[in-house]
Amino acid sequence: MEEEEGFSHYSEDDVRRIYPILRAMAGQRMAFERPGNTLQPTALAHEAWLRMRSDDDRSWKNTAHFFTAAAETMRRILIDRARRRNRPKHAGDLDRVPMIAAEDEATENKEPMLQVNAALEKLKKVNPPRAQVVLLKFFGGLTNQEIAEEMGVTERTVERYWAYSKSWLFREIQGQR
Repeated sequence: MEEEEGFSHYSEDDVRRIYPILRAMAGQRMAFERPGNTLQPTALAHEAWLRMRSDDDRSWKNTAHFFTAAAETMRRILIDRARRRNRPKHAGDLDRVPMIAAEDEATENKEPMLQVNAALEKLKKVNPPRAQVVLLKFFGGLTNQEIAEEMGVTERTVERYWAYSKSWLFREIQGQR
């Protein structure tokens, strides 16, 4: 992949070089999924690749830009799966309770991925650069140095953004419960 020209067309060598990195990103992301999840990192990497290839705009400025798009695509795939699991048809995250107790049962969103997504969407509106750090670090598995290069800031700035974002997201998610 050429850094200067962008890379909307992939050679076999590009795919061989990109795929292990996509697979590693998926593996890092899947480590945080709930127990019993049936989606494997390889399947997540394949799905992300297919979705990215089918998008109309496939001209990424450079490798870092490509992996930012890959992180966002993986996030969307995981959010879609979490929403499907939470649907009433699939019983969501419901437990069997006696009918009498069902009247008192509070419905709450216990799907962690949906909670993180809702909080991240709010953070995007409040502070987009900090939300981008979360996306790249949490969903993309990029290092602070890679994130700094992608965003054009220092590593120290990335560290500050990450520290702020973690506490902001934690408070936001606690408020959702």
